[in-house]
Amino acid sequence: MILCRVIGNSVSTVKHESYLGHKVMIVQPVKTDTHTVQAPSFLAIDACRAGMGDLVLAAREGNTARQILKNDNAPFHAVIVGVVDEVHCP
Repeated sequence: MILCRVIGNSVSTVKHESYLGHKVMIVQPVKTDTHTVQAPSFLAIDACRAGMGDLVLAAREGNTARQILKNDNAPFHAVIVGVVDEVHCP
């Protein structure tokens, strides 16, 4: 799982049929302070109704995305699996 901030969404008029009805968000991996960028941004399918600016957990494995979205043959690469309310680090 990767802690990320939603920084935008993507729009496409032509897409693979597996993506129909799914929202694809642009997520930016962040450190546990939730503000420091940790890695380049990537696209992830939203399975949790995340919104712009939300802190989320993303899985960047195709098999995980396909299992969560219940589509074994889809070309999914990453999925948002949860919206984070708070982060506490000791």
